[in-house]
Amino acid sequence: MARWRLRVTPALVRRLTGVSTEREREPVTPTIGWNVVHLFCRVPTGHAGPGRGQVFHAIDRARKSDHQVVLAAMLGHKADMCFLGLGPDLNVLRTLQTDLRLAGLEIVDSYVSLTEVSEYAAGLPEEMKQARLYPVLPPAGMPAFCFYPMSKRRSPGAENWYSLSYEDRLKLMQAHGKVGREFRGRVLQLITGSTGLDDYEWGVTLFGVHSDDLKECVYRMRFDEGSALYAEFGPFYTGIVGEAEEVLDDVGFS
Repeated sequence: MARWRLRVTPALVRRLTGVSTEREREPVTPTIGWNVVHLFCRVPTGHAGPGRGQVFHAIDRARKSDHQVVLAAMLGHKADMCFLGLGPDLNVLRTLQTDLRLAGLEIVDSYVSLTEVSEYAAGLPEEMKQARLYPVLPPAGMPAFCFYPMSKRRSPGAENWYSLSYEDRLKLMQAHGKVGREFRGRVLQLITGSTGLDDYEWGVTLFGVHSDDLKECVYRMRFDEGSALYAEFGPFYTGIVGEAEEVLDDVGFS
């Protein structure tokens, strides 16, 4: 007489009862603003994993938990894709990262940060503050994409941003912001804070109408004193924003 054993798995329990067996986790949320993660991924050579269906599942799972996921096909050797996830709960972003890895993608770089309103922008109208803390992405008509991290210099005996008075820093940042506002309608800037969270102090995500809009914006802003004397930049990532199917097609992920 043949013997068989039923293996009870969480998936089987959910299918038969409609009840989830997954442990409920307390949300890990900021007191204000959203958590942000940039995941830079590569399609492994000879990929034979679950594939694009699992990627769609990962994106849908995060979005159904009230988080945003923006995709970009990257140019150059550093990565094939960027998944920009943002929303209230770090657990959801961690699950997104796990799901993408299980889909067969190799995560080759990442950046963790928080949306914020700068201490130098306290006088902004409330509507503009909310847009910085809770942005809706990606902006329509801006497919060009760029990300880079940056910090303010603190070299002993040389330029040290943190040795300046608040009044001096405010003056420099107001001049910096004035240059950025000249690109309104051409470039959307998402500046997120990462002190204590990642290797630099801010993450800068730019969406542009044209690729040279991004180049001109960064070039122009490097000449103001706040950047010329005090800014240090990390690696730059450049890509093209698209829907999930478009991006996966662009990078050859089947």
